[in-house]
Amino acid sequence: MTRTVHELIEHRAATQPSATYAVSAEDGRSIDYAELARGCRTVAAVLQRNGARPGDTVSIVMPNGLQTLRLLLGAMHTGLCVNPVNLVSQPEQMRYVLMHSDCRTVCVAPEWEARVRAMLEDIGREVAVLVVDPDAATLPGETDESDQAIQAPAPAPDAIALLMYTSGTTGQPKGVMLTQANLSANAHAISHEHALAASDRVLAVLPLYHINAFAVTMLAPLAHGGSLAMPARFSAGRFWTQATTTQCTWINVVPTMISYLLEGDAPPREETAAIRFCRSASAALPPEHHRAFEAMFGIGIVETMGLTETAAPSFSNPMAPQQRKLGSVGRASGCEARVIDAALLEVPDGVTGELAIRGPNVMLSYYKNEQATRDSFTPDGWLRTGDLGHRDADGFFFVTGRIKELIIKGGENIAPREIDEALLRHPAVREAAAVGVPDKHYGQQIGACIVLREGIAVDEAALRSFCETTLGRFKTPAYFRIVDDLPRGPSGKVQRLKLAPLFDMQEAVAQGHAPNAARKA
Repeated sequence: MTRTVHELIEHRAATQPSATYAVSAEDGRSIDYAELARGCRTVAAVLQRNGARPGDTVSIVMPNGLQTLRLLLGAMHTGLCVNPVNLVSQPEQMRYVLMHSDCRTVCVAPEWEARVRAMLEDIGREVAVLVVDPDAATLPGETDESDQAIQAPAPAPDAIALLMYTSGTTGQPKGVMLTQANLSANAHAISHEHALAASDRVLAVLPLYHINAFAVTMLAPLAHGGSLAMPARFSAGRFWTQATTTQCTWINVVPTMISYLLEGDAPPREETAAIRFCRSASAALPPEHHRAFEAMFGIGIVETMGLTETAAPSFSNPMAPQQRKLGSVGRASGCEARVIDAALLEVPDGVTGELAIRGPNVMLSYYKNEQATRDSFTPDGWLRTGDLGHRDADGFFFVTGRIKELIIKGGENIAPREIDEALLRHPAVREAAAVGVPDKHYGQQIGACIVLREGIAVDEAALRSFCETTLGRFKTPAYFRIVDDLPRGPSGKVQRLKLAPLFDMQEAVAQGHAPNAARKA
């Protein structure tokens, strides 16, 4: 089995050179595996002429595109470490990433050039800036002789291939260091888990600066010789047309996208008959949305879960529909998983604790952050995920929330997801997110932010009555806020801690009193 990204690319170029690797969903241009390997050598030559040397970090500030794919793979192929920068991060976070990563070269899309150059001022080191159109056929300075790169040994399995920063919702982002072997191992695990073959093509709508798209839609096809179709961005209105016209056999989305697709129309089933499954990842999928999607589109959902620290998926439901469990992230996939308590000891099935993972996909460490690395691993090498959940007797894992987002009301632990899922059963609610709100009597009360379905109104009294029926009085939110959207990270996960400021305690209605209309935040 191939052990590095370099070997994945070279193996495909040798065994199926004329097979398509990537096709643009915008204009139909494509790259076959032989062209990909040649392109990787060209990328190496161009980056080397711009000062990059094996082991250096190259930051990529670019949206999706065939040239973006070529850059990411070409840099890793030649032994460089790529740092895809989150385009939706705050400017101060982006500057921090560019500074902290120690990058020596930045590849930047034209519309980002001015902003990135400003961020690099007074950064304390010289950084070459290469302006690249994400859909251009060639790189700046590329020539027919570009593939004559400075010869360097192929990267070793333990070489750092990817430096990807977490969203940093509670502080500065942390740089996750993943090796060539980490990425190759998970590419093979994904392909095996989903029984993917050379005939399979995935619609790649997720941004490549997130680990899901990077590992699942970009790297996994290299392991099974399949392909990807790449739109510029996700569009609910164009999604099904893009998937069908590019002949996709599977789709890879996040729950947010599923909620938007449910707001649209379903195409005729005969048009989507070739799509054999939908893969949902990166955040918990509400069972109500799961059922609704399968009923509306006739495509089964395989729910999975992973972390940046595990090179994307670590859990997956089986491919056989009758074996899947609604609400579960599935069994361990490509690694080992367990549930541990505060003393780091494994707990019995059915007992809630912290999910822990060990395997070939787990990161090496956090970049320049020894304390965070120590805090994230148990003494015997298990990665602490920070996710709360339990395992059932069949080995399926259920995630109920993040430890840092747990609501503790009157000494009782309440998983926010339980509140979310209850609210989603209300016909007016499209999205919901619960959060802990400080309370002088209970320690914390429950606040709920709600996105309503278009054209439907609801007042707080109706929401409260509904929750009391489905959740009971104790778990019914004390405060409601109607919002236009929920803050999310690049993976689609709701950033609950950003919701807390919406609950002004001086304005809140005291629990137990007759409520006013649901307050619009």
